[in-house]
Amino acid sequence: MTETNADTIIDEILAAFAASGHLDYGEHISMQEHMLQAAHLAERKGEDDAVVVATLLHDYGHLVCNLPNNTFEAGIDNYHEEVGAKALENWFGDDIVGAVRLHVDAKRYLCATTPAYRDKLSQASITTLEVQGGPMNDAEMKSFREQPGHRLALKVRVYDDLGKEPQMERPELDHYVPKLRACISC
Repeated sequence: MTETNADTIIDEILAAFAASGHLDYGEHISMQEHMLQAAHLAERKGEDDAVVVATLLHDYGHLVCNLPNNTFEAGIDNYHEEVGAKALENWFGDDIVGAVRLHVDAKRYLCATTPAYRDKLSQASITTLEVQGGPMNDAEMKSFREQPGHRLALKVRVYDDLGKEPQMERPELDHYVPKLRACISC
């Protein structure tokens, strides 16, 4: 990977955050705030760079999908996990891209395997869960466990669920640029 190629995707990521990070996440915080909080929590817990970067980028698809931000309230799935994974797949490895692609399925999986998990979800997460297909059935759970990045997606899900505090102190986006650079794989 040349320095120029790494700079290209980092510039694209930073531009997406600048253009759409202000969008409402639905938890009294912005998309950017949610993603930065989740990454901060992963970093604070001592997770490696891949977990921190996957957590930072897990909702990247919301920033680049070019759909209205209220699709879930209208009962429409924007498939942000697929959009985000597709946008990142040429730059990051299967573990990070898989975690981005599977973080919604991780919620569905956890709701199916751990009944108490659903009780801890915010109202916004419960709303999106229903639009995204609800808890997985046995065949979906088996398929999920066979996907690259599913274990990382389960870790990302923990921080995704926690990164929703209106007053949380956390680093700014530029703090994560070295981690992004370290995880670029092409």
